[in-house]
Amino acid sequence: MHPFAYINLVGDALHNFIDGIIITASYLISLPLGIATTLAVLFHEIPQELGDFSILLHAGFTRTKALAWNLISALTAVLGAIFTIYLTSLAANLEIYLTAIAAGGFIYLATADLIPEIHKHSEKLSQAFLQLLAFLTGIAIMALLLLLE
Repeated sequence: MHPFAYINLVGDALHNFIDGIIITASYLISLPLGIATTLAVLFHEIPQELGDFSILLHAGFTRTKALAWNLISALTAVLGAIFTIYLTSLAANLEIYLTAIAAGGFIYLATADLIPEIHKHSEKLSQAFLQLLAFLTGIAIMALLLLLE
């Protein structure tokens, strides 16, 4: 087994723990915000977990072990949720600060990673238009979910 597989598992577990914090804090503020956050995290996590599974396979894990360890890593989101519920019971309005930190993290990822990557692969005007349309559709869906509040 390559050491990078274990580093990947630890990083993914921490990432999922933080996702659990973000999702739970969002639901504590409002149901529509929780749903919007859950969808955003879900659409991010599907390709992320597939990539992590591939990394584990490449490192020498069997399919069963890779799936099991990926599931264990994903379950740290539940620990993040429990941790958030416990913390918010100790401090009033903590979920507002946690959600603000999460929003800043999403904005950072979009501006530092996603938008430059999209720009790099937009050779044709039609391709750039479709990417812009997908981006705006995502924003519109999130706005609609928040307006349902």
